[in-house]
Amino acid sequence: MAPEGADRHIVVAVDANGADLGPAEVAAGAAIAARQGVRTLLFGPAAAFGEIDAPAGFVEVVDAPVSIAKVPDPVAAARSTKDASIVLAAKAVAEGRADALVSGGSTGAALAAGLLNVRRAQGIYRPALAIPLPVPGGRQPVTLLDVGANAEVRPEHLVQFAFMGAALASTVLGIQRPRVALLSNGTEAIKGTPLVQEAHRLLEERAAGSPLVDFVGNTEGNVVMDGAADVIVADGFTGNVALKLIEGVSSATLRSIREAAEGSTRGKVGGLLLRGDLRALRAEIDPEAQGGAYLLGLRKLGVVPHGRFTRVGFSQAILLAARGVTGDVVGRTHTALEDAGALKGPAPIASASDSATTVPPTP
Repeated sequence: MAPEGADRHIVVAVDANGADLGPAEVAAGAAIAARQGVRTLLFGPAAAFGEIDAPAGFVEVVDAPVSIAKVPDPVAAARSTKDASIVLAAKAVAEGRADALVSGGSTGAALAAGLLNVRRAQGIYRPALAIPLPVPGGRQPVTLLDVGANAEVRPEHLVQFAFMGAALASTVLGIQRPRVALLSNGTEAIKGTPLVQEAHRLLEERAAGSPLVDFVGNTEGNVVMDGAADVIVADGFTGNVALKLIEGVSSATLRSIREAAEGSTRGKVGGLLLRGDLRALRAEIDPEAQGGAYLLGLRKLGVVPHGRFTRVGFSQAILLAARGVTGDVVGRTHTALEDAGALKGPAPIASASDSATTVPPTP
């Protein structure tokens, strides 16, 4: 049976190179997704995949052993290494042989290959990585962007990220006129770097009366998950650090609770009583369950999972991409940006300065 929202005719191009646990783990994730009705074109070293336990015809292997996941200059590598797995996967999406891209390797390589092949959507300054962060207690997720695509940005980029995040929250999460905030070191408009201060001024102007964005000013890191805003905007460096800090604290907290529950007889009794609730909480905030971040701003959808994911996380990334295609995330988001007047004119040809990223693999 196909998962709810997935289409058996959708094909997801998956780059298996660069994952921390190796290509075989990504291939196993593709097999899990295949058993839920999603087809994949799997690019990577065929000899390393092993036996793929998937329904016949649902996982097509393309032998592509060359990887640029760890190169220092992903833009130059994506241009010069035509047989790299991520380049071939991006080309499959650009040529229509696949509907969406999932990368198991570095964000930089995925972004560069996407820019050079799939290309930016018209009117987009730069693509951005956006991830809906799960909030415990069944509350609405908080969308954080950029979480790693652009280490350095200009104020107008942050403004467009704000509208992109709001469009995603509106079309995917169903939030009408999402509250949008800039991540800063204080709530006052005068706080933050010159970049944040100028973006704040521009957003106040652009969001005034907007049916898409309710700009609520600056927010601080300690209240990101408290519901003060639906969309949090930052440059890719800051967003990446914030994301990993949130995930690290969540993991450390759960680990400490488990250790306390196992450290004494009283703790073990309490742990038994809380076991069900703790399991539910872990599942609720587990990054693998979310599948990864949306790569917004290209002409086709991309999803970037953590390189450290297991097969479960990679399967969720593939399923997220399939649901995104079915739900026309790219088309609906772009239409929302167009309606809000948040698009630039025809996008210029991608350049090294627009493509490069120095942020580690994310999210």
